[in-house]
Amino acid sequence: MIRVAELVGLRQLRLTEAELPPPAPGEVQVRVEAVGVCGSDMHSYLEGAVGDTPARYPMVLGHEPAGVVEAVGAGVTGWSRGDRAVLEPAIYCYHCEFCLSGHHNVCTNLRFLSQPETPGFFRDRLNLPAANLLPLAPHLSFAEGTLAEPLAVALHSMVFARPQAGETALVLGAGPIGLLTMAVLKLGGARRVWVSEPLAHRRALAATMGADAVLDPTGMSVAETVLRETGGRGVDLAVDCAAKGDTHAEAILATRSSGRVVYTGIPSEIDLAVPFHPWRRKELALYQVRRSNHEGGRAHALLAERPRLFAPLLTHSRPLDAIAEAFSIVERYDDGVGKMIVSPAQ
Repeated sequence: MIRVAELVGLRQLRLTEAELPPPAPGEVQVRVEAVGVCGSDMHSYLEGAVGDTPARYPMVLGHEPAGVVEAVGAGVTGWSRGDRAVLEPAIYCYHCEFCLSGHHNVCTNLRFLSQPETPGFFRDRLNLPAANLLPLAPHLSFAEGTLAEPLAVALHSMVFARPQAGETALVLGAGPIGLLTMAVLKLGGARRVWVSEPLAHRRALAATMGADAVLDPTGMSVAETVLRETGGRGVDLAVDCAAKGDTHAEAILATRSSGRVVYTGIPSEIDLAVPFHPWRRKELALYQVRRSNHEGGRAHALLAERPRLFAPLLTHSRPLDAIAEAFSIVERYDDGVGKMIVSPAQ
């Protein structure tokens, strides 16, 4: 029997038990050591939906995991009991139109662990296809390994943002994805990056991790401030990692003509009013990010190369039996929380 944390209603998590069969051919059984709490987990927990996809209870959240191999199924090579790994939550079909064209993240038959009917990683153990494991560098902790999935999302957003050396950028929201996005932009050569964030402790994290300018959007227009500080030109690109209030519009208004706007955050609203005419007049390119597309390896390599850059993001940890407390802390933005880690193996 294994322990499983289930979401059974709004703000309702329960710990239960379930059977786990041996790994099937081609599968690996892993012990889950650490899982990051993601913004989409919080959407399900607080709102009962992620955008226009409703929760169906009971469901198991968690899709930012790292763990240890416990057993391997028939036909699996290259993995042995005790191996440490980053765990990929997306399972693709590899034969639909989009997989065959390289767009695996929009696979027609995609299974993403932590969605309704596809349990996620807030549990002791589970079986995964062997292809969904990536060796965890020996000098990285399991908590650091959990950052591979959200960092892969930030790296995927760069496919659309296309930062060039010397360009300027605006990141809206300094939650974990926003902070990772800001760090990647700086590593990509952005000359100046503004970060907008209403929470003081997150603004401090942004400054610690390399933001050039940190703005408090409370009671001010971020777009007007950025335009003023760029002499009316605007930034070359903006990435909305918050999807809160009017951040989607501020991104458009703050970006220069012929610039790029990337939306990584998921809004709670089903429909949003977009400032169409500024978008039209500026001939902006607007992009949406759908998780990541095989950027996990690059994300892990970047974590392994620069662990000290990303370490400030990891602020809190709780065992699986305290998962309700973990979610409550994240909901309240309490105690300076950056990234909350749940540790099922504790």
